Amino acid sequence: MSKGLLTTLIVIGVLVIFVFGFISWGSGVYDNAVKLQEGVNAEWADVQAAYQRRADLVPNLVATVKGAAENEKSILVQVTQARAGIVNAKTPEDLELAGRQINTAINLAFEAYPQIRSTENFQDLQSQLEGTENRINVARQRFNESIRGYNTYVRGFWKKMALNWFGSGEDFGVRKGFEAAQGAQNAPEVKF
Repeated sequence: MSKGLLTTLIVIGVLVIFVFGFISWGSGVYDNAVKLQEGVNAEWADVQAAYQRRADLVPNLVATVKGAAENEKSILVQVTQARAGIVNAKTPEDLELAGRQINTAINLAFEAYPQIRSTENFQDLQSQLEGTENRINVARQRFNESIRGYNTYVRGFWKKMALNWFGSGEDFGVRKGFEAAQGAQNAPEVKF
């Protein structure tokens, strides 16, 4: 085998190794960028799920607390009115009637709603609201962390070049993290 042929084979071998290495590296970069991009999309979906949970949960919690508070208010009004009847009773029959009204109001109260618990319901509502907002905040933070990792990866010089060679570089553009809406710095008002 001549020296020229051996040199040519070595050069071709080195080029083949280089090309396969380059393709392997480039496809690895591309696959990693896809994986990171899908991670970003999944984290954003988690943010959306937390928003949906809030949209589903909060109105129901508020309605439940409102209903319980109205029920307790009705019970207390009935008991108070029955007690006032005792004070205004002029005859033993009036007193007996007022006593029966009080007993009826109390019995109805315990049948309809066994314990006066509106304060506990309001505290539970506050706890649920806080928990929901914490879940949303954690989901947003995770989304922003995944954006940071993704952007750091696709903006690297060699990786950006490989993404442009092996795919559409536009598919892997820099993504924006979560940005609060105008006025979001103001806490929402919960009305009853």
